[in-house]
Amino acid sequence: MITRTFLLVLLTLIAALNASVADSAKDMLAAGRIDEAIAELNGHLSSAPADAESSNLLCRAYYALEDWERAESSCRKAAELDPDNSRFHLWLGRVYGEKADRANVLAAVGLAEKARGEFEHAVQLNPNDVDARLDLAEFYVLAPRILGGGEHKARQQAQSIATVNPGREHWVYARIAEQKKDAATAEREYHQYIDLSKGEAEAWLNLAFFLRRQLRLDEMEQAVVKLSQAPMPKLDALVEASQILYRTGRSYPFATELLHRYLAAGPVEAAPAFKARYLLGLLLEKQGDKAGAAQEYRASLSLARNFGMAQQALDRVAH
Repeated sequence: MITRTFLLVLLTLIAALNASVADSAKDMLAAGRIDEAIAELNGHLSSAPADAESSNLLCRAYYALEDWERAESSCRKAAELDPDNSRFHLWLGRVYGEKADRANVLAAVGLAEKARGEFEHAVQLNPNDVDARLDLAEFYVLAPRILGGGEHKARQQAQSIATVNPGREHWVYARIAEQKKDAATAEREYHQYIDLSKGEAEAWLNLAFFLRRQLRLDEMEQAVVKLSQAPMPKLDALVEASQILYRTGRSYPFATELLHRYLAAGPVEAAPAFKARYLLGLLLEKQGDKAGAAQEYRASLSLARNFGMAQQALDRVAH
Protein backbone atom coordinates (compact mmCIF):
# COMPACT_ATOMS: atom_id res chain seq x y z
CA MET A 1 0.00 0.00 0.00
CA ILE A 2 1.37 3.41 -0.97
CA THR A 3 1.47 5.77 2.00
CA ARG A 4 0.49 9.40 1.70
CA THR A 5 4.04 10.48 2.61
CA PHE A 6 5.54 8.29 -0.11
CA LEU A 7 3.06 9.64 -2.65
CA LEU A 8 3.93 13.24 -1.74
CA VAL A 9 7.65 12.49 -2.08
CA LEU A 10 7.03 10.82 -5.46
CA LEU A 11 5.02 13.78 -6.73
CA THR A 12 7.74 16.18 -5.53
CA LEU A 13 10.39 14.18 -7.37
CA ILE A 14 8.31 14.13 -10.57
CA ALA A 15 7.78 17.90 -10.35
CA ALA A 16 11.52 18.42 -9.80
CA LEU A 17 12.32 16.21 -12.79
CA ASN A 18 9.87 18.09 -15.00
CA ALA A 19 11.36 21.42 -13.90
CA SER A 20 14.88 20.15 -14.58
CA VAL A 21 13.96 19.00 -18.09
CA ALA A 22 12.21 22.30 -18.77
CA ASP A 23 15.23 24.33 -17.60
CA SER A 24 17.55 22.23 -19.75
CA ALA A 25 15.32 22.61 -22.80
CA LYS A 26 15.02 26.37 -22.21
CA ASP A 27 18.81 26.61 -22.26
CA MET A 28 18.93 24.64 -25.50
CA LEU A 29 16.28 26.86 -27.10
CA ALA A 30 18.11 29.98 -25.98
CA ALA A 31 21.32 28.63 -27.50
CA GLY A 32 19.50 27.72 -30.71
CA ARG A 33 20.25 24.00 -30.30
CA ILE A 34 16.87 23.07 -31.73
CA ASP A 35 17.56 19.42 -32.57
CA GLU A 36 18.82 18.75 -29.05
CA ALA A 37 15.85 20.53 -27.49
CA ILE A 38 13.33 18.56 -29.55
CA ALA A 39 15.03 15.24 -28.79
CA GLU A 40 15.19 16.05 -25.08
CA LEU A 41 11.57 17.16 -24.87
CA ASN A 42 10.14 14.33 -26.96
CA GLY A 43 12.07 11.82 -24.88
CA HIS A 44 10.77 13.35 -21.67
CA LEU A 45 7.18 13.64 -22.88
CA SER A 46 7.11 9.99 -23.91
CA SER A 47 7.28 9.11 -20.22
CA ALA A 48 5.62 12.25 -18.77
CA PRO A 49 2.97 13.25 -21.31
CA ALA A 50 1.12 15.49 -18.85
CA ASP A 51 3.98 17.99 -18.51
CA ALA A 52 2.42 21.23 -19.83
CA GLU A 53 5.61 23.28 -19.60
CA SER A 54 7.58 20.80 -21.69
CA SER A 55 4.76 20.64 -24.25
CA ASN A 56 4.89 24.42 -24.56
CA LEU A 57 8.67 24.39 -24.98
CA LEU A 58 8.34 21.73 -27.67
CA CYS A 59 5.80 23.96 -29.42
CA ARG A 60 8.28 26.84 -29.33
CA ALA A 61 11.03 24.64 -30.78
CA TYR A 62 8.79 23.60 -33.68
CA TYR A 63 7.71 27.24 -34.03
CA ALA A 64 11.35 28.24 -34.55
CA LEU A 65 11.61 25.59 -37.28
CA GLU A 66 8.34 26.85 -38.82
CA ASP A 67 6.87 23.37 -38.44
CA TRP A 68 3.41 24.76 -37.82
CA GLU A 69 1.48 21.48 -37.56
CA ARG A 70 3.70 20.04 -34.85
CA ALA A 71 3.86 23.43 -33.15
CA GLU A 72 0.07 23.62 -33.03
CA SER A 73 -0.27 20.10 -31.64
CA SER A 74 2.22 20.75 -28.85
CA CYS A 75 0.91 24.21 -27.99
CA ARG A 76 -2.67 22.99 -27.92
CA LYS A 77 -1.67 20.16 -25.59
CA ALA A 78 0.06 22.61 -23.21
CA ALA A 79 -3.01 24.85 -23.12
CA GLU A 80 -5.29 21.88 -22.49
CA LEU A 81 -3.11 20.59 -19.65
CA ASP A 82 -2.82 24.01 -17.99
CA PRO A 83 -5.74 26.11 -19.27
CA ASP A 84 -5.11 28.95 -16.81
CA ASN A 85 -1.60 29.67 -18.11
CA SER A 86 -1.66 32.92 -20.10
CA ARG A 87 1.62 32.25 -21.92
CA PHE A 88 0.43 28.90 -23.24
CA HIS A 89 -2.58 30.55 -24.87
CA LEU A 90 -0.37 33.34 -26.23
CA TRP A 91 1.91 30.83 -27.99
CA LEU A 92 -1.04 28.89 -29.36
CA GLY A 93 -2.45 32.14 -30.74
CA ARG A 94 0.88 32.91 -32.39
CA VAL A 95 0.89 29.52 -34.10
CA TYR A 96 -2.65 30.05 -35.39
CA GLY A 97 -1.60 33.48 -36.65
CA GLU A 98 1.37 32.08 -38.57
CA LYS A 99 -0.79 29.36 -40.08
CA ALA A 100 -3.41 31.93 -41.07
CA ASP A 101 -0.78 33.99 -42.92
CA ARG A 102 0.08 30.95 -45.06
CA ALA A 103 -3.39 29.45 -45.57
CA ASN A 104 -5.91 29.86 -48.36
CA VAL A 105 -8.64 32.44 -47.81
CA LEU A 106 -11.24 30.06 -46.39
CA ALA A 107 -8.87 28.37 -43.95
CA ALA A 108 -7.28 31.68 -42.98
CA VAL A 109 -10.58 33.04 -41.66
CA GLY A 110 -11.02 30.21 -39.17
CA LEU A 111 -7.37 30.31 -38.10
CA ALA A 112 -7.48 34.09 -37.62
CA GLU A 113 -10.54 33.74 -35.40
CA LYS A 114 -8.74 31.08 -33.36
CA ALA A 115 -5.71 33.36 -33.02
CA ARG A 116 -7.85 36.23 -31.78
CA GLY A 117 -9.59 33.95 -29.30
CA GLU A 118 -6.30 32.73 -27.85
CA PHE A 119 -4.84 36.26 -27.59
CA GLU A 120 -7.99 37.52 -25.88
CA HIS A 121 -7.95 34.56 -23.48
CA ALA A 122 -4.28 35.20 -22.66
CA VAL A 123 -5.06 38.83 -21.81
CA GLN A 124 -8.03 37.83 -19.68
CA LEU A 125 -5.87 35.40 -17.72
CA ASN A 126 -3.04 37.88 -17.21
CA PRO A 127 -3.97 41.52 -17.88
CA ASN A 128 -0.38 42.61 -17.12
CA ASP A 129 1.15 40.48 -19.88
CA VAL A 130 2.37 43.17 -22.27
CA ASP A 131 3.35 40.65 -24.95
CA ALA A 132 -0.19 39.24 -25.03
CA ARG A 133 -1.71 42.71 -25.21
CA LEU A 134 0.68 43.74 -27.99
CA ASP A 135 -0.13 40.67 -30.06
CA LEU A 136 -3.84 41.27 -29.49
CA ALA A 137 -3.52 44.97 -30.34
CA GLU A 138 -1.72 44.19 -33.59
CA PHE A 139 -4.44 41.70 -34.48
CA TYR A 140 -7.07 44.37 -33.91
CA VAL A 141 -5.10 46.83 -36.06
CA LEU A 142 -4.64 44.49 -39.01
CA ALA A 143 -7.80 42.36 -39.00
CA PRO A 144 -11.00 43.53 -40.67
CA ARG A 145 -14.07 44.11 -38.52
CA ILE A 146 -15.66 40.91 -39.74
CA LEU A 147 -12.85 39.00 -38.01
CA GLY A 148 -13.09 41.05 -34.83
CA GLY A 149 -10.56 43.74 -35.66
CA GLY A 150 -11.01 47.47 -35.18
CA GLU A 151 -9.18 50.66 -34.28
CA HIS A 152 -11.22 51.25 -31.09
CA LYS A 153 -10.28 47.84 -29.73
CA ALA A 154 -6.61 48.44 -30.55
CA ARG A 155 -6.67 51.79 -28.73
CA GLN A 156 -8.19 50.14 -25.68
CA GLN A 157 -5.29 47.71 -25.60
CA ALA A 158 -2.82 50.58 -26.02
CA GLN A 159 -4.30 52.37 -23.00
CA SER A 160 -3.92 49.23 -20.91
CA ILE A 161 -0.34 48.74 -22.12
CA ALA A 162 0.47 52.32 -21.08
CA THR A 163 0.26 51.45 -17.39
CA VAL A 164 3.08 48.91 -17.80
CA ASN A 165 5.06 50.12 -20.83
CA PRO A 166 4.24 53.69 -21.96
CA GLY A 167 6.53 53.49 -24.98
CA ARG A 168 4.75 50.49 -26.41
CA GLU A 169 1.45 52.33 -26.14
CA HIS A 170 2.73 54.65 -28.85
CA TRP A 171 3.88 51.70 -30.96
CA VAL A 172 0.21 50.67 -31.15
CA TYR A 173 -0.81 54.20 -32.14
CA ALA A 174 1.90 54.20 -34.81
CA ARG A 175 0.62 50.93 -36.26
CA ILE A 176 -2.93 52.32 -36.31
CA ALA A 177 -1.73 55.42 -38.17
CA GLU A 178 0.18 53.32 -40.69
CA GLN A 179 -2.90 51.22 -41.33
CA LYS A 180 -4.79 54.46 -42.05
CA LYS A 181 -2.00 55.58 -44.45
CA ASP A 182 -1.15 58.48 -42.14
CA ALA A 183 2.64 58.31 -42.35
CA ALA A 184 3.28 61.63 -40.60
CA THR A 185 1.34 60.63 -37.49
CA ALA A 186 2.92 57.18 -37.51
CA GLU A 187 6.42 58.66 -37.61
CA ARG A 188 5.64 60.99 -34.69
CA GLU A 189 4.35 58.04 -32.68
CA TYR A 190 7.46 55.95 -33.40
CA HIS A 191 9.65 58.83 -32.20
CA GLN A 192 7.47 59.12 -29.09
CA TYR A 193 8.11 55.43 -28.49
CA ILE A 194 11.86 56.08 -28.76
CA ASP A 195 11.67 59.00 -26.31
CA LEU A 196 9.58 57.14 -23.72
CA SER A 197 11.79 54.04 -23.91
CA LYS A 198 14.85 56.25 -23.32
CA GLY A 199 16.22 55.34 -26.72
CA GLU A 200 16.18 51.56 -26.42
CA ALA A 201 17.25 49.52 -29.43
CA GLU A 202 13.85 47.90 -29.95
CA ALA A 203 12.24 51.33 -30.40
CA TRP A 204 14.83 52.28 -33.03
CA LEU A 205 14.22 48.92 -34.70
CA ASN A 206 10.53 49.66 -35.08
CA LEU A 207 11.32 53.06 -36.57
CA ALA A 208 13.67 51.32 -39.01
CA PHE A 209 10.89 48.91 -40.02
CA PHE A 210 8.59 51.89 -40.64
CA LEU A 211 11.19 53.72 -42.73
CA ARG A 212 11.77 50.59 -44.78
CA ARG A 213 8.05 50.32 -45.49
CA GLN A 214 8.16 53.97 -46.56
CA LEU A 215 11.15 53.19 -48.86
CA ARG A 216 13.25 55.80 -47.04
CA LEU A 217 16.26 53.51 -47.00
CA ASP A 218 19.00 56.03 -46.14
CA GLU A 219 17.06 57.07 -43.04
CA MET A 220 16.35 53.41 -42.29
CA GLU A 221 20.06 52.70 -42.26
CA GLN A 222 20.66 55.67 -39.95
CA ALA A 223 18.05 54.25 -37.56
CA VAL A 224 19.91 50.92 -37.57
CA VAL A 225 23.12 52.74 -36.66
CA LYS A 226 21.28 54.39 -33.76
CA LEU A 227 19.96 50.97 -32.76
CA SER A 228 23.48 49.54 -32.65
CA GLN A 229 24.51 52.26 -30.19
CA ALA A 230 21.41 52.09 -27.99
CA PRO A 231 20.67 50.24 -24.73
CA MET A 232 19.68 46.72 -25.74
CA PRO A 233 17.62 44.70 -23.26
CA LYS A 234 16.57 42.41 -26.12
CA LEU A 235 19.56 41.16 -28.10
CA ASP A 236 17.43 39.83 -30.95
CA ALA A 237 17.18 43.44 -32.16
CA LEU A 238 20.70 42.94 -33.59
CA VAL A 239 19.52 40.06 -35.77
CA GLU A 240 16.39 41.93 -36.90
CA ALA A 241 18.53 44.94 -37.82
CA SER A 242 20.96 42.78 -39.75
CA GLN A 243 18.07 41.19 -41.61
CA ILE A 244 16.66 44.59 -42.60
CA LEU A 245 20.00 45.56 -44.09
CA TYR A 246 20.30 42.25 -45.94
CA ARG A 247 16.81 42.44 -47.40
CA THR A 248 17.27 45.99 -48.62
CA GLY A 249 20.77 45.39 -49.98
CA ARG A 250 22.36 47.91 -47.63
CA SER A 251 25.72 47.84 -45.87
CA TYR A 252 26.47 44.11 -45.81
CA PRO A 253 29.68 44.54 -43.78
CA PHE A 254 27.78 46.44 -41.06
CA ALA A 255 25.06 43.79 -41.02
CA THR A 256 27.75 41.12 -40.67
CA GLU A 257 29.28 43.02 -37.77
CA LEU A 258 25.92 43.15 -36.00
CA LEU A 259 25.50 39.37 -36.33
CA HIS A 260 28.99 38.66 -35.02
CA ARG A 261 28.19 40.88 -32.06
CA TYR A 262 24.95 39.01 -31.44
CA LEU A 263 26.52 35.56 -31.58
CA ALA A 264 29.39 36.64 -29.32
CA ALA A 265 26.94 37.99 -26.74
CA GLY A 266 25.05 34.69 -26.63
CA PRO A 267 21.92 33.97 -28.67
CA VAL A 268 18.37 34.16 -27.32
CA GLU A 269 15.26 32.14 -28.19
CA ALA A 270 13.62 35.02 -30.07
CA ALA A 271 16.43 34.87 -32.67
CA PRO A 272 17.61 31.23 -32.79
CA ALA A 273 21.30 30.75 -33.43
CA PHE A 274 20.64 28.43 -36.37
CA LYS A 275 18.77 31.24 -38.14
CA ALA A 276 21.41 33.82 -37.21
CA ARG A 277 24.11 31.55 -38.65
CA TYR A 278 22.10 31.12 -41.84
CA LEU A 279 21.68 34.89 -42.20
CA LEU A 280 25.39 35.37 -41.58
CA GLY A 281 26.06 32.87 -44.36
CA LEU A 282 23.84 34.82 -46.74
CA LEU A 283 25.67 38.04 -45.94
CA LEU A 284 29.07 36.45 -46.45
CA GLU A 285 27.88 34.95 -49.73
CA LYS A 286 26.76 38.41 -50.89
CA GLN A 287 30.27 39.67 -50.11
CA GLY A 288 31.90 36.94 -52.16
CA ASP A 289 33.11 34.80 -49.26
CA LYS A 290 31.71 31.43 -50.32
CA ALA A 291 33.96 29.45 -47.99
CA GLY A 292 32.87 31.53 -45.00
CA ALA A 293 29.24 31.24 -46.10
CA ALA A 294 29.50 27.45 -46.35
CA GLN A 295 30.96 27.33 -42.86
CA GLU A 296 27.99 29.27 -41.47
CA TYR A 297 25.45 27.13 -43.33
CA ARG A 298 27.06 24.01 -41.87
CA ALA A 299 26.98 25.59 -38.42
CA SER A 300 23.27 26.29 -38.91
CA LEU A 301 22.58 22.69 -39.93
CA SER A 302 24.56 21.37 -36.98
CA LEU A 303 21.94 23.00 -34.77
CA ALA A 304 18.87 22.25 -36.91
CA ARG A 305 19.55 19.52 -39.45
CA ASN A 306 16.10 19.84 -41.04
CA PHE A 307 16.45 23.56 -41.73
CA GLY A 308 15.92 23.30 -45.47
CA MET A 309 16.95 26.83 -46.44
CA ALA A 310 20.41 26.32 -44.94
CA GLN A 311 20.80 23.02 -46.80
CA GLN A 312 19.77 24.62 -50.09
CA ALA A 313 22.21 27.47 -49.51
CA LEU A 314 25.03 25.04 -48.67
CA ASP A 315 24.32 23.07 -51.84
CA ARG A 316 24.46 26.33 -53.78
CA VAL A 317 27.89 27.45 -52.53
CA ALA A 318 29.47 24.01 -52.24
CA HIS A 319 29.33 23.35 -55.99
